[in-house]
Amino acid sequence: MTDANTNAQPHTATEAGTDVSPTTTGKASRTGLSLAAAVLTATVALYIALVAFGNITDFGTNQQFVRHVLAMDTTFKDPDLMWRAITSHTVQDAAYVAIIVWETLSALVLIAATALWTAALRRGGDDLARAQRASTVGLLMILLLFGAGFMAVGGEWFAMWQSETWNGLEAAARNITVAGIALVVVHLPGRSGRHGGGE
Repeated sequence: MTDANTNAQPHTATEAGTDVSPTTTGKASRTGLSLAAAVLTATVALYIALVAFGNITDFGTNQQFVRHVLAMDTTFKDPDLMWRAITSHTVQDAAYVAIIVWETLSALVLIAATALWTAALRRGGDDLARAQRASTVGLLMILLLFGAGFMAVGGEWFAMWQSETWNGLEAAARNITVAGIALVVVHLPGRSGRHGGGE
């Protein structure tokens, strides 16, 4: 007598009788990760684009922020630290313009990355790798701006943490957190743009 399990097929079935193959599950997982990476990239792109636009169209507001931070005029004014202060308006404004240029470039890179993710969600393949690389560059630019620029240079070198009036450390920390989470999601394993012969 033939065992009833001898001819069983190597696939998983739901209670309703619908076949669910490992290939389908794998593709759904990759699509979910790619969609999450695309949404996070687009979110950071929108945010930094609006920041850059605001600084360009309302130049004076954050110009004063940069000037006060570099001048260290609202810190404790410790003589051991005040030699670091930059009081030249020309240098202060040059630093502010450099920040705006960096923000604009970051926004453009992340907008391009968002477009690549959109294409990758439709086509897959090498578009996924290109989207991941573009997101990585843009998000690292954000981390450098707010991590190295605002927290390290502004917060520590120019003692911004001492100021109750001109202190951007909390905002910088939020930006680092969001960009860091996005970068982790972009590099989560399991999102492969190449399909093997068994799929």
